[in-house]
Amino acid sequence: MDAPPRSEALSAAFAHCDAAVRESDKDRWLACLFAPEDKRADLLALYAFNLEVASVRERVREALPGEVRLQWWRDVLEGAGRGDVQSHPVAAALLDVVQRHRLSVAPLVALIDARVADLYDDLFPTVGDLEGYCGETSSAVMQMAALILCGGDDPRSADLAGHVGIAYAVAGMLRSFAPLAAAGRVQLPADMLESKGVTREDIVARQKPEAVRLVWDEAIALARRHLAAAEAAMSGADRRTLAAFVGLATVGPRLDRLSRHTDPFAPAPDLPQWRRQWAMWRWARRWARQDRRA
Repeated sequence: MDAPPRSEALSAAFAHCDAAVRESDKDRWLACLFAPEDKRADLLALYAFNLEVASVRERVREALPGEVRLQWWRDVLEGAGRGDVQSHPVAAALLDVVQRHRLSVAPLVALIDARVADLYDDLFPTVGDLEGYCGETSSAVMQMAALILCGGDDPRSADLAGHVGIAYAVAGMLRSFAPLAAAGRVQLPADMLESKGVTREDIVARQKPEAVRLVWDEAIALARRHLAAAEAAMSGADRRTLAAFVGLATVGPRLDRLSRHTDPFAPAPDLPQWRRQWAMWRWARRWARQDRRA
């Protein structure tokens, strides 16, 4: 059955999400091109919500206003939002997607709760804590996208989402390592630093570059382990979920480039856009071949 036509206001809300993701999260915008046309706008609404929550740390100077903004999003999802909810284009589009696909809001609320950690400069105590954070943020977005693509059916992709999300997020943390350190923020966990004799203060002060490089290499190894596990888990996922996970294609090449980056205190170069698009296309072809053999 075809979906009912959207109101003019709701169409404008989805158009806003499209523009926001295209501007600020180009990889996910490109990934949507691998989705069926009737699912793209819904994915973009999810990704625009993720952008809104992830960017709270950059929009506030102190933690308390950030907590207030995150609470507003909790209220939106839990039905306690005030009358301005529908006037916020991302909120309006997201609520429409949640309702039509009968999605649980619990993973989205958990994502918001995890993002509270962004407002503070505390280190994750352990690698396990870092993995948990990545699972509740990056992995959760991928699993929710998979649910949308499968129309609410079980996408059989929990393991895949878990591993892809961690690998994708850790690679992103390394790409942003230098500018965040310059701003006094360190996202790698305390036990990983301590194992190499490094402190948060060393990183912020740009000290012990050789030891910091060892930490960098350990983080790359962590991402590679999850990347390998993700590749192994691909075969069990519903084939309709391709667009949710096609970003996996960019992780290996990015880690290769990061492993050749000799100075962690210098900005890390990213893959050019054409390389990312090419990697996604090739990965999608491989997924399709596996599907035909299944």
